[in-house]
Amino acid sequence: MTHASQPAPGPQSAGAPSAAPPAYGALVLAGGAARRLDGRDKPAVTVGGRPLLDRVLTACADAAQTVVVGPRRPTPRPVEWARESPPGSGPLAGLHAGLRLLSQETVLVLGADLPFLDRETVRALLRIPDGCEGSLVHDGRDQPLTAAYRTEPLRREIALLYTEYGTLSGLPLRLLPAQLRLHRVTSPASSAAAHDCDTWEDVATARARVREHGTVLDEWITAVEAELGIESGADKAALLDLARDAAHGVARPAAPLTTFLVGYAAGRAGGSPEEIARATAKAADLARRWAEESAPGGTEGGAGEQPPQPGPAASPRTARDPDTEDER
Repeated sequence: MTHASQPAPGPQSAGAPSAAPPAYGALVLAGGAARRLDGRDKPAVTVGGRPLLDRVLTACADAAQTVVVGPRRPTPRPVEWARESPPGSGPLAGLHAGLRLLSQETVLVLGADLPFLDRETVRALLRIPDGCEGSLVHDGRDQPLTAAYRTEPLRREIALLYTEYGTLSGLPLRLLPAQLRLHRVTSPASSAAAHDCDTWEDVATARARVREHGTVLDEWITAVEAELGIESGADKAALLDLARDAAHGVARPAAPLTTFLVGYAAGRAGGSPEEIARATAKAADLARRWAEESAPGGTEGGAGEQPPQPGPAASPRTARDPDTEDER
């Protein structure tokens, strides 16, 4: 190839990341044969009750344009569809097919089997340093399907590979990163985001992880919002605090009913994150007042205010004692 003498980039290319990620297009490859999953439709395999493809599309929901290369299927948001030619001819052919539909200067390239891809990793990839032609996750090895590329260099290299080999069908994806000046993203969070599901063992590991104590609530709320077609922007910690206060200060069944009523009130007011926060604060304040009344010594006026206490039974002398009448 005419560019074979270009030195391979090191683990960290020079240049400072830009301040904010640019507008970008997303290209998701969802047309593999999934041989190690017994030929199952891998993008439809669920982790945390959600198809793998849906999880990936959620992570790049702010893309200006999204192209999925693979068979058409239901998706949680509108996308454009493309097919590699011939179908099943590999990731480089899939990239070529998807790039023909994209017009952005930066393209996020993803596999459809990344259950833990998140928006933070997407933003990190999109901050391509000056002088680089892309960014990709490096977790001990390059991950070209958890990456962002400048579109024209990507098109150029795919065209050069086609010129050298006469086809893109069946070519290994590792040929691509070696010819581009790339920034490697190496954080632990990005490595976790690049975890893919090639085998049933990978799927089992991912399904166990979403149910871990530290992640299960976030995973569940995200799944519910996706299922309902909403993105509340709610402060989950504040809602959990409210539910705890309602359960402890009122009664255990008050927790789900209270959070439901907060959502209902915020929805009637417009459903913005600000309205959710406002309704949450009002209900939380009520729960605190309710708990204060039931605290030892609590009254209508709040905890710490002591009600009048009856004195000892009056004796005939103390009831009306002529010797002390003038002192009272």
